[in-house]
Amino acid sequence: MNMPVVPLYGYQQRWFLDRSRFKIGMFARQTGKTFTTCLEIVDDCFEAISRGRRERWVILSRGERQAKEAMDEGIKRHCQAYNLAVTNLEYDWRGDEGSYRALEVELPGGSKITALPANPDTARGFSANVYLDEFAIHQDSRAIWGSLFPVVSKRGLKLRITSTPKGKGNKFYDLMTTADSVWADHRHVVDIHQAVAEGLDRDIDELRRGLNDDDLWAQEYELHWLDEASAWLSYDLINGVEHPDAGRPELYQGGPCYIGNDIGARRDLWVAWVWELVGDVLWEREIVTLKRKKFAEHDAVLDELVGRYDVRRLAIDQTGMGEKPVEDAKRRYGEHRVEGVLFTGPNKIQLGTIGKQGFEDRKVRIRQGDKELRADLHKLRKTVTTLGHVRLDAESDEAGHADRAWAAFLGQYAAHNPMQPPAGHSVAANSDIYTPQAMGNRRRLIMNQRR
Repeated sequence: MNMPVVPLYGYQQRWFLDRSRFKIGMFARQTGKTFTTCLEIVDDCFEAISRGRRERWVILSRGERQAKEAMDEGIKRHCQAYNLAVTNLEYDWRGDEGSYRALEVELPGGSKITALPANPDTARGFSANVYLDEFAIHQDSRAIWGSLFPVVSKRGLKLRITSTPKGKGNKFYDLMTTADSVWADHRHVVDIHQAVAEGLDRDIDELRRGLNDDDLWAQEYELHWLDEASAWLSYDLINGVEHPDAGRPELYQGGPCYIGNDIGARRDLWVAWVWELVGDVLWEREIVTLKRKKFAEHDAVLDELVGRYDVRRLAIDQTGMGEKPVEDAKRRYGEHRVEGVLFTGPNKIQLGTIGKQGFEDRKVRIRQGDKELRADLHKLRKTVTTLGHVRLDAESDEAGHADRAWAAFLGQYAAHNPMQPPAGHSVAANSDIYTPQAMGNRRRLIMNQRR
């Protein structure tokens, strides 16, 4: 074992120097957990080279983007620090259930380090030392664990796990809280206060005021296990429907689409969420968010979306200032396509129930790893009044009022209760808003206001 060749803070040194076979670390955001673990992996390979043997490491990250970050910002940088010449490879790794993009470096002497997106297929595909990066947000974390652990059971293989906490409904929580001494003796816990006390250059007060969310601060920086019982959408449910192909308008397949539109003009966001129905699954195609914009821009964005996608139905928040947008949308797109929804208590429960059912049944797909979107979806809370009535709501802050979540639910509601136009009917037949000239004018309006 070598001393690190790059400067490390005290908590990073303790993690780096702990070479037990199994170890797990819960670190605050942006404290260098991936950076330090990648340094240990490179150091382990360097030691193997000096002893004339080979090491095999696999990094399993939340998705392809995170795997690339670990490889580029961690492994390759550390190889340079150790003056190790490496061969870079990128290829499609084929498993039993599909093909996945693999990033790999081969070091002198034949040691290899591979980074892949984590799933049960990739977890069982290697007999190697393994690093589970941000394990709390891995989709199907328990299934991944079931596939992985037998692979690392071979004597001498090492397992490293790091993450920030993401609720209690995942395998990372189990491993961090179990009384089993295998893990209990090699747990590292570093919150933002300890990291700063040991040298990390962060302004804690500025970070907390900038985040402006007590729950997120407690979870992401102070490492509290937030009670998931009151969250309408748990992180496990959110993890389960994330997909790298969602949220990409260029992948639109031309299928029927449904838009949910949450109305906001000042403090809250205005959000239009486009779902495309592919088979029996709703895929997020596009989310447009506006804040403190004029109603004319709201209308222009909605017109552009309706013109670009085959929109069968729109459900729009009709509460308060939403009365006129709903009326205008019905006039532009047709009464049969637009439904205004008042955000009464019972209606919010109905919307939330339809939305949650889609997540539970995995009949929706949303973009992968979007922190703002994940926080918005998780913000909704279920409460019970003194009279026994169930309420569904979220605290309003600078990030909005769970506006993306409500837009998602409105779109799911529109797809759940579609009222199709009469045969042969075209909205454009009753309006000139879809002529090339009109659409060009609306796009110019959007671009000018965004500047």
